[in-house]
Order: sequence, then structure tokens, then C-alpha cells
Amino acid sequence: MENEFSYETLKNKRIEKAIETCAEMFLKNGIEAVRMTDIAQNSGVGVATLYRYFGTKTGITIAAMTFLWNQMKDMLSGFFDTENYEKQNGLKQLHDLMKMYVVIYQAHPAFMKILSEFDLMLLNEKVPPEELKDYERSIVNFYPLFEKAYVTGLADGSVREVPDIKLFYVSFAHSLMELSKKLIQGELLPNDDFSIAEKELEMVIETVIYYLKKEE
Repeated sequence: MENEFSYETLKNKRIEKAIETCAEMFLKNGIEAVRMTDIAQNSGVGVATLYRYFGTKTGITIAAMTFLWNQMKDMLSGFFDTENYEKQNGLKQLHDLMKMYVVIYQAHPAFMKILSEFDLMLLNEKVPPEELKDYERSIVNFYPLFEKAYVTGLADGSVREVPDIKLFYVSFAHSLMELSKKLIQGELLPNDDFSIAEKELEMVIETVIYYLKKEE
């Protein structure tokens, strides 16, 4: 029994190492440029083992992107449990939450870039939703915090009432994420100017805050 446990533990650690290595290579080179043989060579896990465990490159790609989102969660965890955050009014809490999209854009441009590539891969390969459950759970979701801050704002009078707060949140969250992806990809057209990219993101946030602020 002990030998069996040791074998399973070793196997899991090797698979985890392969996923982590894959994630690092994606951040450095992009998803398409990385081959299964590259992952095998850099992780020390045989390519046959990778195919046996993940089935396809798509399988390990989903695992790697799930790993990266979980890393992002770890980075952001704890910030909104601080006393300084809690003592602010609801509107300021909402503002701080939305500013996290700018933080992610600033601190993790390589991650934002491969998100676009990953989304395109999912569409092209028609990956079934049931294969993305773990990935979906790993994605940073600020809504519970957003809803809590919204309720705080209603109570302290800093926030106006919104008919459908979940729809409101999803609308601005999608807008910020997609804008971040576009800005990370770089300028494509002659008239594109992304030198003030962060200000564009901040403008969206300030527009949302202006809408949410209760008139005095």
C-alpha cells in the first residue's frame, strides 16, 4: 500500500510539473508555438505519458490555463479582506475592485495575450463545455465581492440602485477583459494608438463609477 501511494504521489508531482512547465512556456512563446515534444523535453515527462494523461495538446493547454488562473487568484487573495478596504464606503470598494482589471493588465501582459489565443483555440476546436468545468471555476470572479460592495453602498448611501446588478457586473467585466486583450495584442491599424492603453481602461472604470454614484 505504501509503495502504491508513493508511486501515485510521484506520478501526480510529475504531471503537475508538466502543467507548470507548459504554462511557463505558453507565457514565453505563446500557445501555438509550443509542441508536446517541447513540453516533454522541458518538464522531463515523456511525450507518451503526456498524451496518455491529457489525450491531446488541447487537454494540457486547458490544464495549464487553469493553473495560471489559480495563480492569479492566489496573487489577488487577501487584498479585499484588509481593514483599509472594509472601512471604505461601498462606492470606493467598487472602484478598488474594478481597478484590479488594470492591475492584471499591468502585471501580467503575457497572460492577457495568451488568453486571446486560448479563446480562439477553444472556438476553432469546438471544445465541449463539460471539458471546461475546472477551467471555468478557476477564472477570477469578482462578482461576490462586487455584490457585497454594492449592498454596502446601498446601505451607506454612496451607490444608486441598479435594476439588475449581475447583468451590470457582467457587462463591464466583459468590456474590460476584451479591451485588455485588444490593447495587449498591439496596434494593428494606422490610426491605432495604444500609448495610453491604461488610461482607456481607467476611463471605462470611471464611467462605471459615475453611473453607480448616487446623486446627492
